[in-house]
Amino acid sequence: MEKSQTGKLYIVPTPVGNLEDFTFRAVKVLKEADLILAEDTRTTSVLLKHYDIHVPCQSHHKWNEHQTVEAVKERILGGLNVALVSDAGTPGISDPGFLLARACAEAGIEVQTLPGPTACIPALVSSGLPCDRFAFEGFLPQKKGRQTHLQALSKETRTMVFYESPYRLVKTLEQFGEYFGPERQCSVAREISKMFEEHRRGTLQEVAAWYREHEPKGEIVIVVAGAEPEKSSSKKKRYGRGEEETETA
Repeated sequence: MEKSQTGKLYIVPTPVGNLEDFTFRAVKVLKEADLILAEDTRTTSVLLKHYDIHVPCQSHHKWNEHQTVEAVKERILGGLNVALVSDAGTPGISDPGFLLARACAEAGIEVQTLPGPTACIPALVSSGLPCDRFAFEGFLPQKKGRQTHLQALSKETRTMVFYESPYRLVKTLEQFGEYFGPERQCSVAREISKMFEEHRRGTLQEVAAWYREHEPKGEIVIVVAGAEPEKSSSKKKRYGRGEEETETA
């Protein structure tokens, strides 16, 4: 990693399950960084120990990122090369990272994001649902705006991808059934890339019933089929002198 008058920000995806799901480049970047920002230093220490990485590690999570962004930016401007990681997956995707990336980009700092692990893509591709176009929704709002958002999504024709806690999975599937229809196809991916990885496919009603009887555990990704596109209809529009023109809606 080259040293320059101004450092760089490296955004490094980390394994969502199996520690072997890590690239050679990611290991190299972390070993050569001056500082690693971690969502939870205890979790990251397991990864660093596995790959024999000995670099200072500092907490950077949703509870302190507003307070630390400016200080980190100034350190990078001073020449420090900083690597940002989350507990699992790609920082910024339902994890801290956006604020720092934006602050650095606005300051003219080079931001390099490495390609790598994320839970949503394996869950989507394994679902058996169309994945040429999809809408990533992450975690839905828990209270304010949730019903309005679900109502809007009921007309979404693309496959939808959500993150959810195992404790709220059944309730969320039941709500999806209310807004999207109980027969809408879905897939629940659990523990992606881990020993007990599981994919449960069926209608929203069927999958909700399964998890009512089998308590879910671990990281959850829900993939839901999009709504059927509205069929175009032809209608006649009247103009002056009784003329008619066929219009397609």
